[in-house]
Amino acid sequence: MIRKEQRDFYEVLGVARTASADEIKGAYRKAALKWHPDRHPEDKHEAEVRFREATEAYAVLSDAQKRDVYDRYGLAGLSGAGGMEDFSGTIFQDFHDVFGDLFGGGDFFSSGRRGRSRVQRGADLRYDMALSFEEAASGVSTKIKVPRQEFCGVCNGTGAKAGTGVVACQTCGGRGQVVTQQAMFMISRTCPACRGAGQIIKEKCPDCRGQGRVEKERTIELRIPPGVDTGTRLRVSGEGEPGPNGGPAGDLYVVLEVKDHRFFERRGADLYCTVPISLAQAALGTELMVPGLAGEEKLKIPEGTQSGTIFRMKGKGLPDPHGGGKGDLYFHVRVVTPTKMSKEQRKLMEQLREMMKVENAPAERDSAMFDKMKDILG
Repeated sequence: MIRKEQRDFYEVLGVARTASADEIKGAYRKAALKWHPDRHPEDKHEAEVRFREATEAYAVLSDAQKRDVYDRYGLAGLSGAGGMEDFSGTIFQDFHDVFGDLFGGGDFFSSGRRGRSRVQRGADLRYDMALSFEEAASGVSTKIKVPRQEFCGVCNGTGAKAGTGVVACQTCGGRGQVVTQQAMFMISRTCPACRGAGQIIKEKCPDCRGQGRVEKERTIELRIPPGVDTGTRLRVSGEGEPGPNGGPAGDLYVVLEVKDHRFFERRGADLYCTVPISLAQAALGTELMVPGLAGEEKLKIPEGTQSGTIFRMKGKGLPDPHGGGKGDLYFHVRVVTPTKMSKEQRKLMEQLREMMKVENAPAERDSAMFDKMKDILG
């Protein structure tokens, strides 16, 4: 029934008549939290009136059709047989739609009607997989075997022994929900006896022991893109566990671990490798065959190369698994000083020392080279 002093719905929520749907929803959340009766134990009656008033306003203004009628004709347009339309069937559902994420799980507020059964999504699964460096670099198609819970084929997931069936739960009367009253609210919760199923098993299925599920190993084909790294997660949709009450299956997440390479150090899509060369090769220059992802690569060392010089081969690194092209391959040259020499080698070195004297005064710091070495050495 219409109260004698029914306030304007826009005034109740404190919004303009041009307010958007999001603004109306936000205003209702604020008003409902403010006037929730549990927050006003000293004056529950006034709080209940204000709370219901805000919820009635939201029930109208959140519905485009009702809001249009209200804007044109006011309360009279929403009246039937001299009284306001009864919102008791939707008022608390509106509360649940707005605040359901705050109260979690299966609890919701209703006006005393039987709660709706809620379809649940199945659990996600994780599978850890190790890859060689070469497999990660080139990508690979493989098959994995994943153990997971599936519905029992003997009892079709009911958990009941064949021929025995199930009976309605006496605690909730087969509804799956138990209802308690607090003030003006009817609070519905999942039945603790049947866990929301609304049924009790007479005799348990011998195969699944009444669980309705058995563990099975499922073979899944998996395509791993090239360039993946340790920690990469691949999502396989719908390959998790099936959802209860006919709900959708969860997802499978494959978490990768890539083994280290014998020569290469990885930094994103770029690869780094240290190549030792002799004093003669550094001084005179040479061509070397060095390792690469697709086989050996030819690296030209110009004469006079200094220890610590870095050579880059563009596009010879790892592919980007997200389609961003390929990284580069870097070779860090390290001139190796001999520690043991024959008499003949020592004699030649002494002659070389006399012919190629170097002033041993400290050289100015080469910032670029210093930064490169700092980057390489971490």
